[in-house]
Amino acid sequence: MLHKNSSNYNIILASGSPRRQQFFKDLGLDFSIQLKPVEEVYPPRLRHFEISDYLAQLKALPFKETLKPKDILITSDTIVWHNETALGKPKTEEEAFKMLKSLSNTTHEVITSVCFTTHQFEKTINTVTKVTFKTLTDQEINHYITTYKPFDKAGAYGIQEWIGYIGVTKLEGSYFNVMGLPTDAVYRVLNDIMS
Repeated sequence: MLHKNSSNYNIILASGSPRRQQFFKDLGLDFSIQLKPVEEVYPPRLRHFEISDYLAQLKALPFKETLKPKDILITSDTIVWHNETALGKPKTEEEAFKMLKSLSNTTHEVITSVCFTTHQFEKTINTVTKVTFKTLTDQEINHYITTYKPFDKAGAYGIQEWIGYIGVTKLEGSYFNVMGLPTDAVYRVLNDIMS
């Protein structure tokens, strides 16, 4: 069991996301939260999982000089990939509306990359989940944006919120990945590192 071995390590979660923090608690892990600011900009040539891989690795950079032998740093990034474009977090209600309107009655991919960094090595994994939305009305989109204010979420939505309840008609892959962390994959890699 992972939690028995984790006492020998110092797991550092570099994420301000309350959802990711809750996942780590629910996995039964002892961990600390450390945040260091990073400008999340990636080269325009990158596509698909290359973007989230790059950003997850970028978030690890400020910590590398200070990692100790038993530290395991975990950084991650989630994007929504739709129509050959990465949808990040909307800055305005108008941007959120435009994103959700584009996702209406289509299938998109949610990609989460997780970077594990130790004193000796770095390993990055990514998980892709396909999500299909029904046709969303303007009224439904506006209600969701006004009520839930999804400005901290890639693609302008949280599947665990109202819009996911009424809008998602099909899911292929990990549900938790769409929430921001492929918990099964994270558990598996941590087991490998600690065994």
